[in-house]
Amino acid sequence: MSESAMTKTLLPRLIADIGGTNARFALELGGSIHAEQVLACAAFPTLTAAAQHYLASADAATLGAPRAGCMAVACPVVGDHIAMTNHAWSFSASATREALGLARLIFINDFTALALSLPHLPPSGQQQIGEGSRIPGQAIALIGPGTGLGVSGLVPVGQGWVPLGGEGGHVTLPATEEREFAVLKRLHRDHRHVSAERVLSGPGLELLYRTLCELDGLSGEALSAEAITAQALSIGSGLCRETLTMFCAWLGTVAGDLALTLGARGGVFIGGGIAPRIPEFLAKSPFRARFEAKGRFAAYLAPIATVLITAHNPALIGCARAFSDPSPRVEAG
Repeated sequence: MSESAMTKTLLPRLIADIGGTNARFALELGGSIHAEQVLACAAFPTLTAAAQHYLASADAATLGAPRAGCMAVACPVVGDHIAMTNHAWSFSASATREALGLARLIFINDFTALALSLPHLPPSGQQQIGEGSRIPGQAIALIGPGTGLGVSGLVPVGQGWVPLGGEGGHVTLPATEEREFAVLKRLHRDHRHVSAERVLSGPGLELLYRTLCELDGLSGEALSAEAITAQALSIGSGLCRETLTMFCAWLGTVAGDLALTLGARGGVFIGGGIAPRIPEFLAKSPFRARFEAKGRFAAYLAPIATVLITAHNPALIGCARAFSDPSPRVEAG
């Protein structure tokens, strides 16, 4: 049976973006996405249970039982055993395929899926931050803080793209200003390695706020990432605003490092669950200035576009592309 004929027999296809907080499920049919549903990961003991709950829902059931699937997961995907980085789910890829009754099940990293979506995002799902342009056919970088910090990219190969499946969110966090050095010094008391994700994530935003409170001798109440962001956006000054400003500045520094590493003259995209919620704040923050602040290579970075992803559930677009586009993956046996 040809690949195209096999594909038709396996429609609709289950696609899912599994993060540390939420699991987004949908069915892909004929190139379009249907019956999207977001489930809280904490509400289910296993990934299989969450998927079965979704497939039993009225909207999903009307499209028929899928025979193939692709799941993007927020953790390294290197073998049959998959363990979530920022959630308790741990499972076998092959056992999951069997439990869901699928003939084919692909697992890819969540930011690999997001990278696969980049060439297919509508213009309305993108917002440029600062100056710069995208050079066609050049490498593209991707970074995004959410429950963790995702990092990926696209490398041009022939007439197409190959996404990267790395764990760049766990690189060492650098400091460039005195206040940042003080934060890092305090964090190193409790953490042998202070990664970029340690600060550039939802839990990291909360940790950054607590650390700044401690540095200033304040006994401020513990605030959630949502509360810190809300206060930063509504109040003209204060520690919450400083926290979010430092967060954006640090994101710019790490994004600039990524652009240099990949030679990402095709642009740097910003995704995840945090940045798309603060587009105006991000645009006015030190993000772009810190992105370019690389000494002798500031002139190299200045022409590179930084683009905020505002499209709805873009990783699901990438999951749909994974059935045909090359990517680092695990095929559940």
